[in-house]
Amino acid sequence: MNFTLSEEQEMLKKMARDFLVEKCPKTVVRELEDDERGYSPQLWQEMAGLGWMGLAIPEKYGGGGMSFLDLAILLEEMGRACLPGPFFSTVLLGGLPIADIGTEEQKQEYLPKISAGEAIFTLALTEPSGRYDAASMAVRAAADGDDYIVNGTKLFVSDAHIADYLLCVARSSGRPKPEDGITIFIVDAKSPGISCTVLKTIARDKLCEVVFDRVRVPGKNILGQPGRGWSEVRRIMERAATAKCCDMVGAIQQVLDMTVDYAKERKQFDRPIGSFQVIQHYCANMATDVDGSRFAAYRAAWRLSEGVPCAKEAAVAKAWLSEACERVLALAHQIHGAIGVTMDHDLQFYTRRAKAAAATFGNADFHQETVAQEMGL
Repeated sequence: MNFTLSEEQEMLKKMARDFLVEKCPKTVVRELEDDERGYSPQLWQEMAGLGWMGLAIPEKYGGGGMSFLDLAILLEEMGRACLPGPFFSTVLLGGLPIADIGTEEQKQEYLPKISAGEAIFTLALTEPSGRYDAASMAVRAAADGDDYIVNGTKLFVSDAHIADYLLCVARSSGRPKPEDGITIFIVDAKSPGISCTVLKTIARDKLCEVVFDRVRVPGKNILGQPGRGWSEVRRIMERAATAKCCDMVGAIQQVLDMTVDYAKERKQFDRPIGSFQVIQHYCANMATDVDGSRFAAYRAAWRLSEGVPCAKEAAVAKAWLSEACERVLALAHQIHGAIGVTMDHDLQFYTRRAKAAAATFGNADFHQETVAQEMGL
């Protein structure tokens, strides 16, 4: 089997790393964590100029027409750099679903804006239960003529405070089964009745509570089939979980690189600590987890690129990464010692983000259940 990247993919990887090293050093990450917007509009436009927002969007809508696997390579480099901002929510949670199931009118209206960096999207999915199943969807969308009136609360909505549009998952009809009656709406984030509160999180990312109070949404803004949206929500979840895994791979690869460098430089008893067997084995265990994580993430990403069913593979990747990141960072902290837990050191960025990422789009237990179901258990 050949796991090497193509020449074009290697160029994309190098270009992304060089750009992020220059434009998004940890000084910038620190500044953006304290910025109420959580991102830099200037950096956002520079990324758009490189074609990153439209990388996997079809060329006819202003995108690059590249594959999900190409996008996975870019996401790994973003994870390595701890890039803040609404790229994930706009592209993965907004743009790709519209490209998949949007009407031609919706694609023409929204995808060029996403590709050009002119619109920020996000997905309003989870509710106060914090669960990712259809039974937990309680936000209601009641028909009112040709429109719908949306009421309810969504939690942990990434970048909602700066979003131009929300993809809101709501229950629009009765439910013989929990999966029935789910509809996805494209909602203008500035619609009357929407209120947004930024929540405090360990990763200091911008997750929000979004309250819909009699928000009117035109019927033409339904994404996909009315009442049959749960199958697309599952696809969004598979894609988002896989993409988050690629981001996490970049993070733990950087943690491994930082730790190996530190073990070579830090001296105790007049010798580098990397010369001690226990430290060598710690680093070897970290490398094993990083390589296994990369294989699992990229296998799922490849299947998504090829249009092959990947429910099991995406769940395997997310279940594994959620725990592998914890193991890698625990060993990194063991090796770094006290310096690694200070806020002045870069390791804390990855530790905080890994804690948040483990729970995002389903934790290890959630995805282990999915793997078991896919095996017929």
